[in-house]
Amino acid sequence: MAEPTSVNPAAPPPAPDAAEPDTDRWDRGWRGELGRLLEIVALVGLVVTQPLLDVLGRSPDFFLFHRADTRQILLLVALVAVAPTTGVALFGALSRLAGRTARAVTHTGLVGLLLAALAVQVGRHATPLRGVPLLLVAGLAGAAGAAAHRRWRAPGRVLRLAAAGPVAFVALFLLVSPTSAVVLPRGEGGAAGAAQGTGVHPPVVMLILDELPLVSLLGADGRIDAARFPNFAELAGDSTWYRNATGVSGWTPNALPAMLTGRYPARPVAPHYSQYPDNLFTAFGGLYDIHAQETVTRLCPPSRCEQPVAPEQGLGVLVRETRTLLGQVAGPTPTRVDPEDSYREQTRAEAGLDGAEPVPADPKFRWDSLDDNQPARFTSFLAGLKPAPRPALHFLHLLMPHTPWVFLPSGARYDAPEDLPNDGAGWVELARQRHLAQLGYTDRLIGQTLRTLRASGLYDQALFVVTADHGVSFHPGAQGRGLDSIRAAAGEVAWVPMFVKEPRQQTGRVDDRNWEHVDLLPTVADEAGIRLPWRVDGRSARQAPRTDGTKHFYDRPGEPITFPGGVPTPPPLPRPHPLVGTEVRDGPAVGSATVADLAAFRALDPDTGTIPALVWGDVPDQIPDGTLLAVAVNGRVGAVVPVVPADPGGRRFAALLSDDRLFRAGTNQLDVYQVASDGTLRRLALS
Repeated sequence: MAEPTSVNPAAPPPAPDAAEPDTDRWDRGWRGELGRLLEIVALVGLVVTQPLLDVLGRSPDFFLFHRADTRQILLLVALVAVAPTTGVALFGALSRLAGRTARAVTHTGLVGLLLAALAVQVGRHATPLRGVPLLLVAGLAGAAGAAAHRRWRAPGRVLRLAAAGPVAFVALFLLVSPTSAVVLPRGEGGAAGAAQGTGVHPPVVMLILDELPLVSLLGADGRIDAARFPNFAELAGDSTWYRNATGVSGWTPNALPAMLTGRYPARPVAPHYSQYPDNLFTAFGGLYDIHAQETVTRLCPPSRCEQPVAPEQGLGVLVRETRTLLGQVAGPTPTRVDPEDSYREQTRAEAGLDGAEPVPADPKFRWDSLDDNQPARFTSFLAGLKPAPRPALHFLHLLMPHTPWVFLPSGARYDAPEDLPNDGAGWVELARQRHLAQLGYTDRLIGQTLRTLRASGLYDQALFVVTADHGVSFHPGAQGRGLDSIRAAAGEVAWVPMFVKEPRQQTGRVDDRNWEHVDLLPTVADEAGIRLPWRVDGRSARQAPRTDGTKHFYDRPGEPITFPGGVPTPPPLPRPHPLVGTEVRDGPAVGSATVADLAAFRALDPDTGTIPALVWGDVPDQIPDGTLLAVAVNGRVGAVVPVVPADPGGRRFAALLSDDRLFRAGTNQLDVYQVASDGTLRRLALS
């Protein structure tokens, strides 16, 4: 047996391989660069990837509106997750060319800047600081974080562990967020309905309006106010008016799917065909040609519908809008982060459609802006209303008279500042006036639809449905359509106009049964001779009415609020001030006021279709809150409004001049008068 080899402890160790020191240095350098990259990945993920994917993940409507397909959305997610990190990391890596010291200093600086950017976002949510003060505090936080990162190893180790964050953020967006249904749809689903009864399938025309309370249409006698809304009154005279009809939600992504599936809102999911495979379009698609134009929903699958050209589409617009969104979520000043702000409808001219239209015969309609300013989808909808060999379903969801309020009853547009409140003393009244003015314009669109149907011969043949998905409250302190509004003014939020003109119906009637909007689909299916292949919560109007008058409303899916039914009484409209419509004479100025956009009154061009019908400005402190101001154009008073208490916008007033006959082409004279307690007028000098 061999003897073990002895080792002399005093002997020097064997000489290392000559290449090992360089290899060790290379290994250490590589590991160092990898660690720095992971730290950048973690910080950019927290500053950019997480906030963007969080907002976009909760906003499937953003992608639906721009008709983004799965490939485009996945490319956008890849850009959000990779591009910012790549840019920052590449900048840091290039600094190594200047030496190790420059590389270390650059990395520390990048860590500090990213921590400061993160502190801005945290500060906006956790502190009242905004603007420059927030930037200063965030800068200090970033500097402190960079110093800690430079001095101790623990912060770097935490950041390297957090590098898994972007992968988690992307996974949550793709698999869990409401937008996941749009990104990775689970199929088009939906069984087609079968013919029932005689097999007669009339054309179906459905016009779904938005944010329209029934009470806005009613006069004091509970009937449609024919003087203000003659076309709605004409429709009521030819159709069945379900006067006790209510929507089931104040939010369109919940309300419209309930209307088109016959089921109450159960889950907070995207209004997409993959989440609602059983709906109006899938039921009718086997027997009907579908011509559907949706707005914030996409319930009609591509296999059943040819989607119309939406406002700007493609990866480019998604990237541009997302870049704007990053500025909103990462900036030091608060902004309303809401991708739905991009849902402005294109005008006919913007959509590149032919603008030629016959001039209206009514000489009082001085500004023929109806065709130029109505949404392009409405023009396309009218163009498709023609008889066809096969049964056809024509569907349009039109955002009228939904905000923003920009139309007068004549069809003329006006501009308005974005920061005018809708609630508070004086502002609620102005909001209701603007809503009613836009409802007057909506009435014109109804009239145009009726004329088109009659001219094409469809009016007698078709089942024609006009309704709205929900209303809106103008109740002081509860303006809007959320939970507070439904509790304070259910009659304004839940009750909506509901007209069904059956084929060959010539006499109007009123039906006060307990109609809920889950009844819409079963009613339309019955009238069209379609048997629905799934269970619905609604009840066809051909069936016996409900014996229970209880209404169901969902502020949140799956959580119904109940309240008793009954046709609501319209709130009384304020009587016009006696000065409205009277002529006034110019006189010496005894005070002053500031008015926005005075230049618009000096050179008014009727051909643009826009007039300065909303007058707003500021008054000095010498004029007390509540003081009445008379606003006159060309010597005639168009509105009398109060000075409202000061708000962040100042001591303001605003008046809507809804009668555009006050204006004329060219120069117009605007005057504002302080109404004294004895009724005398004191002209204010305007600037």
